[in-house]
Amino acid sequence: MEGVYMIWDQLLEQLAAHQSQFLRLLTNEMTAQLVAPHHGQPANDAVREGVSMWLEHIYTSSFWHLAAKRSGLEDTAMISTCLQNPNQWTHWPSDRAAMTSLPVIPGHGGFVQPSSYLRPRGQSQPMTSPLPESAIDRDQRIGLQRIRDFLKVRTSYDVLPLSFRLIIFDTSLLVKKSLTILTQNGIVSAPLWDSKTSTFGGLLTTSDYINLIQYYWQNPDAVNRIDQFKLNSLRDIERAIGVSPLETASIHPLKPLYEACRRMLETQARRIPLVDIDDETGRPMVVSVVTQYRILKFVAVNVHETQYLRKPLRHLKLGTYKDLVTANMETSVFELIHKLVNYNISSVPILNSDGVVTNVFEAVDVITLIKEANYDDLNLHVGEALQKRPEEFPGIYTCSIDDRLDTIFDTIRKSRVHRFVVIDEDSRLVGVLTLSDILEYILLEGEGDDSKIE
Repeated sequence: MEGVYMIWDQLLEQLAAHQSQFLRLLTNEMTAQLVAPHHGQPANDAVREGVSMWLEHIYTSSFWHLAAKRSGLEDTAMISTCLQNPNQWTHWPSDRAAMTSLPVIPGHGGFVQPSSYLRPRGQSQPMTSPLPESAIDRDQRIGLQRIRDFLKVRTSYDVLPLSFRLIIFDTSLLVKKSLTILTQNGIVSAPLWDSKTSTFGGLLTTSDYINLIQYYWQNPDAVNRIDQFKLNSLRDIERAIGVSPLETASIHPLKPLYEACRRMLETQARRIPLVDIDDETGRPMVVSVVTQYRILKFVAVNVHETQYLRKPLRHLKLGTYKDLVTANMETSVFELIHKLVNYNISSVPILNSDGVVTNVFEAVDVITLIKEANYDDLNLHVGEALQKRPEEFPGIYTCSIDDRLDTIFDTIRKSRVHRFVVIDEDSRLVGVLTLSDILEYILLEGEGDDSKIE
């Protein structure tokens, strides 16, 4: 029913907003449908089942809370009617009454005493009236809920384009050859396949090449052997330098997209492979890889309610604004690589002496420098290294602390962007907003402590 609610909620809510009695009349009619005599209809009446589910949704979902309050809708009469006319479709109002321990009027069977909703039991406690929800807070809440509803009814298959290519590396491939293939095809990651065991071997990313560089820096005598390293030796390198192993998280392509997003947040991954099971062999089969960018663009294109996200960044717990890692044009690439590893980040803003943002060094820039196995380029200054970027480099995207998520999503919809550098009116650095920050916000904001990622 989640998809049905997502389609009809907004239309019904608009009717309720323009007609003050609409919601009351609607729920009264639904209640009457539930308790009406069956007249020979089967006990599993699909119409009554649907009415019961809709009635429960209106009275219990967070989406309808404000509309019900505005219409003066209370569940007292509905529960009373259902308790007086019990059948298989009125069980949840009865459970709702029992859960709140409502007393009944003596001599009136299961009839709920309306005043029991208002009368305190035992010693009364002072109650503080909650502040009314502002229009912008309401829109923000509805926008986030619409995005979550959308992600829960769509699968990872839905995100994939009609036509795409997938490059998979065998774990016996030389690291040097894998690097050449990545650069020739303009990609920065690839799934790994262990042909000996016919199993998914993880995801090769830029971080793995940076780990290799760290190993070279710690073991300069091994530089002559780097070209002979195979992808299956990366785990040995990771253990040698004490870093996190290869990303091995994956998800079935038919699982809800919401689950894929949660899995990425839990593993701090920026992309996740889709792994299915071959019907004939029963073995895993890599279908594709879904990135945070592709998911957020899918949301930006298909969820109109992203326009409801009108609160500025300064009012959201979104992005990093303290203890920012920075560098300048004279910083060596090796030093920047150490920062990327030590702080587990994917980019470093480049500032001039006045704190003005002049560029951003990204982890993918390392691939450009070592694509010809010329590790001497790692001794270059940042300014020299950035000049080696390809002509198709998309550029640096900036925003201000007063920009809103609706405009951020609009930019994601139109452009291939992976992060926003937050600057002030003088282009000085204020913070960094990543796609991981945005994904975590739209999934977890307002969802309670139980849904927070450890």
